[in-house]
Amino acid sequence: MQADELVHEVDDPNELLKQLVWPPSYQNPIPKKKYHLVVVGAGPAGLIASISAAGLGADVALVEKAHMGGDCLNNGCVPSKALLAYTQRNKDASFEDAFSWMRQIRASIAHHDSVQRYAEAGVDVFLGEGSFKSSGELVVGGVTLASRRFVIATGARSKLPRIPGLQEANPLTPESFFELTDFPESLAILGGGAVGCELAQVMAKLGTKVHLFEAQNSLLPAEENFVSGPLQSSLERDGVLVHTGDRVERIEGGGTVVSQSGSYKCQKILVALGRQPNTEELCLSALGVKCDGFGHPLIDSKLRTTNKKIYAIGDCTGHYQFTHFADAQARALVQNALFANTAKVSPEKTPRSTYTQPEVASVGANTRMLDDQGEEYDTYECFFDELDRIKVGKLSEGAHREEHGFVRVLAKRGGDQILGATIIGPNAGDDIAPLVVMMTNNLGLGSISSTIFSYPTRSEYLKKLSDAFRKTRLTPFVAGLFRRWLRLTAR
Repeated sequence: MQADELVHEVDDPNELLKQLVWPPSYQNPIPKKKYHLVVVGAGPAGLIASISAAGLGADVALVEKAHMGGDCLNNGCVPSKALLAYTQRNKDASFEDAFSWMRQIRASIAHHDSVQRYAEAGVDVFLGEGSFKSSGELVVGGVTLASRRFVIATGARSKLPRIPGLQEANPLTPESFFELTDFPESLAILGGGAVGCELAQVMAKLGTKVHLFEAQNSLLPAEENFVSGPLQSSLERDGVLVHTGDRVERIEGGGTVVSQSGSYKCQKILVALGRQPNTEELCLSALGVKCDGFGHPLIDSKLRTTNKKIYAIGDCTGHYQFTHFADAQARALVQNALFANTAKVSPEKTPRSTYTQPEVASVGANTRMLDDQGEEYDTYECFFDELDRIKVGKLSEGAHREEHGFVRVLAKRGGDQILGATIIGPNAGDDIAPLVVMMTNNLGLGSISSTIFSYPTRSEYLKKLSDAFRKTRLTPFVAGLFRRWLRLTAR
């Protein structure tokens, strides 16, 4: 049955999802004698690598032990952003309606990652758990796959911290959160990173009493400190009880969170405190693939492990754990594994986005990183409510300034090279795109001066940043030369 036919034939979105990403009647194909590429893991990294290689004419096998689409489709980007969008657009959203909407969206997108699509694209899809043999082959479902190159793209899963009583409380993780069917009256979220903040805002808007715990003194501790205050204010306006600088010490009675500040009884606990790689069942040591102490395969700049026939990409490497970074790695991997081994990926130029209200987006270094490195830098800033687009739209009335947006760019001291940037405000993830392009192509703030932007638009923030940089070029000496020239030419 075709994917579009399934949409009409299956009423239950969860059943439709299963039919697409783990069809129960599916039978693994007869393996080829030898493949160009065998990819282990069908998350974003593995999917893109396998279909790209097959599209170039390579013989490709794709192995998946749980469900096609990985975290992004099943319990990451797609369901979380669907819930965020639904609750942002529907002020009176209910838990049942929001989660039903999320599951419909997830199922409607699943055909992109389906077994059928990849099989039709020429990829041999094997469902089952794979492990390496010392002879250099991969075994899955009782068959052996031989290949010129192998790719580890097995992703990562949530990691439970060693908090007394936590495991006994049977906490939720992002892997189980999106399968909730009963509305939780109260919820404790451990971790104030992107996942914790996003889901805290979602659940508070749905009427759950949410306690958000972050041991560091600020939310999104990996970002610039200045984003925490506006974000916390926004979460609190939505009803989230934010506990920053408040370490959770233990869980009592299966549901009482005891932190440094007090005790809080909650119906459910959600852990959003880091991830661990899915590599322990692969028997990597048998092939000389070295891992760090957490199980991440060690890779070089060309994505090769310590066994040069085996590459590793995506979340299992422990680098930037974003779908778009996995995408970039997968594209570089195809070139390196099949053709000239020259492609590299620059993690320092990879954007990061948190889709709360307000959104937070950043790229490159922040002030803490640069200070630690002893790098001198200049700072350029712009509030979006200084733009005429905001003023003519009357968006300032009754709103908080941080809701309009704020951008800060860090440039190399005395020059215009962009070292990092952070934006907080509506559509920050979109607004930061031009700065990412500039960093990637080594374009400085001065390069904006000749660019014409539509008026009035938010994009004019770039012009304001460029103008701020150009003003620093007008030193007293240069200003004196200008005045002297103007006096001479006035005669």
